[in-house]
Formats: sequence, structure tokens, C-alpha cells
Amino acid sequence: MISTFRALAAASLVCSLGAAVQAQSGELPAAQLAVIKAKLSQRVPELAGIESARTTPVPGLIELKVGNQVVYTDASGEYLIEGQLLETRTQRNLTEERLDEINKVDFSSLPFKDAIVWKSGTGKRRLVVFSDPNCGYCKHLEKEIQQIKDVTVYTFMIPILGDDSRAKVDNIWCVKDRTQAWRDWMLNGMAPAKAFGMCASPAQRNQALAQKLRVNGTPAMFFEDGSRLASAASAAVIEQRLSKASIKTGG
Repeated sequence: MISTFRALAAASLVCSLGAAVQAQSGELPAAQLAVIKAKLSQRVPELAGIESARTTPVPGLIELKVGNQVVYTDASGEYLIEGQLLETRTQRNLTEERLDEINKVDFSSLPFKDAIVWKSGTGKRRLVVFSDPNCGYCKHLEKEIQQIKDVTVYTFMIPILGDDSRAKVDNIWCVKDRTQAWRDWMLNGMAPAKAFGMCASPAQRNQALAQKLRVNGTPAMFFEDGSRLASAASAAVIEQRLSKASIKTGG
């Protein structure tokens, strides 16, 4: 989003402010936000979509929300920082926490009828995955998820990698046992049989849903507390996120 030069130039700002007394986070006054937006939209056109700004625990450091991402600037908009804001005392990643907050979804409102579903054990915990059948990282993730116990997995197939992906999505969805067809392909490389008399697959609806949720690639996971993980992950990491979500939702 920003040049390496600007990122390096701004790094000293974080270092110099890091030892200062923490300030309370809050929304930036409208007048100050207007000044920053005007300056940055002119100098860095890709930041024309700044949606909001607020102070951070580091005095003088401003968080800018741009789409589903955050970057940082100083109070006058002269510098930009793209990276992680860490609290060294507690080891908290404040940027990651903020992104989780920004990107939360209403899990219960998702259209599960358009997803492939399978359950392990009690299935009391729930996980949503957006996946393309030709995505190598998605296949790796599928194998990791098999190790998770007591979970119900909802997979929304989105054919983002071309016509062959769309054909596989349609074929998998339209066979009698779509869950088995999905697992056969993703885990064992058994291509789905061509479905005759094609049914109406949810491919287009799923792609529209992914766009609405700002899913920019596969795989992407959503947990019951509304948080997301936009990458493949190990079974251990997924287990941690599921446990965390269960605590937050009282599951």
C-alpha cells in the first residue's frame, strides 16, 4: 500500500513514541480527520478510501481504517506506517486485535444452506471455510481440519481460480453426496464425476457473499465469535481459535 521508503521513514516515529505514557483510544475529531484525508488522498491516492480514524495507545499515532485494513499516521498526516503495533508489556498485538474487531461478521446470519457440511464428534463448535477446489492451500487446510474434534464445518465453495474451478464446484454440488465428493477431491485427489442434468449450484451466491465479507482469497475461515483467519493454518492454531470463540460465545 505504501512505499518501503515511507515505511522506513515512519519507523522512527514509533520508536520515539513507544516510551511515552499511553493515551486513551478514541475517534479523531472530524476537522482533524478531514485534514488528514485531504492530504493523504492527494499524496497517496490508494488511501482515498479512508473510512475512519482514531487515536491509539501511542500518543501522536493515529490509526486509519481503509477498507478491512488499518495503517497508521502521525497527527498531521505527514508519515505513514504499515505494519503491526505491539504492546511489549503484555505482548498483545494491537493491530491484530483491531483487525479482528473490524472484520467481525454475524456468524448466525450466514446462508449455511449454500455450504457443504460435515461434522466431527459432537459438532458443538462451528467453523466456516471459504475454499476453491483448485486451491493448494485449501487442500492443505482441509487435511488439518480433519484433526479437529467436536466441530461442524461449513464450506462455501467459491470458484476464484478459473473455469475449471467453477466446473468442479458445480459437479461437487450436484452429486448425491456432495460432502463425500468434496472430501474425496480435496483429501484424495479423486475428481468429482460430471453431473448430468445440472442442478443450480450456489457458486454465484457464494462469490457475492465472499465479496460482501471482503474475502479476497482462499482459504478464509470464520469463527462463531465473528472473527476471521484469512489464511491456511495448522490444526493447533484452528483449535485455539475455536476454543477462544467458544469462550466468547458461551459455547
